[in-house]
Amino acid sequence: MSYAVIKTGGKQYRVEEGQTLLVERLPDEPGATVELTALLLAGDGDPVTDIAKLAKTPVKAEIVGHERGKKLRVFKFKPKRGYRRRTGHRQELTRIRITGISASKGKK
Repeated sequence: MSYAVIKTGGKQYRVEEGQTLLVERLPDEPGATVELTALLLAGDGDPVTDIAKLAKTPVKAEIVGHERGKKLRVFKFKPKRGYRRRTGHRQELTRIRITGISASKGKK
């Protein structure tokens, strides 16, 4: 079982082939294939952390669709001043499916 640690949207995720996950919004359309930056490739053999080898083996993912996260309520309150503000926020997200992790093991 091989897995990779990828970086997208300022966050890092541990992914395996066939897995779906929600990440920060990506600009591509649903059905498009994107290449994600791998920080680590691991599996049966030794893990690969060399930047030169990781640049040659990107992690491929397919965009399934775009979604919005759940609504977060933000409430500001200052006592004894009559100050109350309520706002909300919904994050734009993209659901992706990992289609390929090409784990070159670094064997000689």
